[in-house]
This record gives sequence, C-alpha cells and structure tokens, in this order.
Amino acid sequence: MKNKLLFLNVLLLLMTPVVIISCSKSGSYSSGSNNPPMTTANTVSIVGMAYSPATLTVTAGTTVTWTNNDTMAHTVTADDNSFDSGTMNPGAKYSKVFSTAGTISYHCTIHPTMKASVVVK
Repeated sequence: MKNKLLFLNVLLLLMTPVVIISCSKSGSYSSGSNNPPMTTANTVSIVGMAYSPATLTVTAGTTVTWTNNDTMAHTVTADDNSFDSGTMNPGAKYSKVFSTAGTISYHCTIHPTMKASVVVK
C-alpha cells in the first residue's frame, strides 16, 4: 500500500508541470486565425521602478509609447530635456515620435535611479 501511494505521489508530481505547460497560452500558438499577433515592439512598460525594456531600438520615424504599469507616478524625461512626459500616474501613457538617428537617454525625474534609452537607427 505504501508503494502504491508513493507511486501515485511521484506520478502526480511529474504530471503537474506537463498539465500546466499544456494548458498555458504561448505566443507561438497558432489558432488558425489570420489575425497577426499583437506586437509590442515600440512600447516601454514602466513597472517595478524600471523601464522595460531598458534599451529600445527603433527606426527613425517610429512612435514609442510608454505605459505606467507601476503603482506610483513616474516621468519619461530626456537627459537633454528634449522631451518630458510630465507626471504619469498609474495607467497613464505617453508617446513620442523619434525622427533623428542617435541614442536618447532618459530618466524619471521623481526616481532618478530609473534610467533607460531609445536607440534610433
């Protein structure tokens, strides 16, 4: 009886990840729909006191949108002061078109340790 219970516990332990993986959605899953997957290539999420991604590379003429997904206010402020979102409360968005090639570093004026950059090609 002990062996049977041990076997069932081991089996359950081994099957749990398989069930979780097979039930989860994946970005590469194809449902047969002709709709293209949603892209977030030109977006930056502000979450956990950080910009994610910390470095975003785009082509000239691209609009980048920041979304404050954090629980506190932040800003998106260029180090050279060429743009400033002003205070972005949780849920707020800010967009900026990048027309000139180069690397633009930016930070949060409220939390100066938050830093990131946009590389425009």
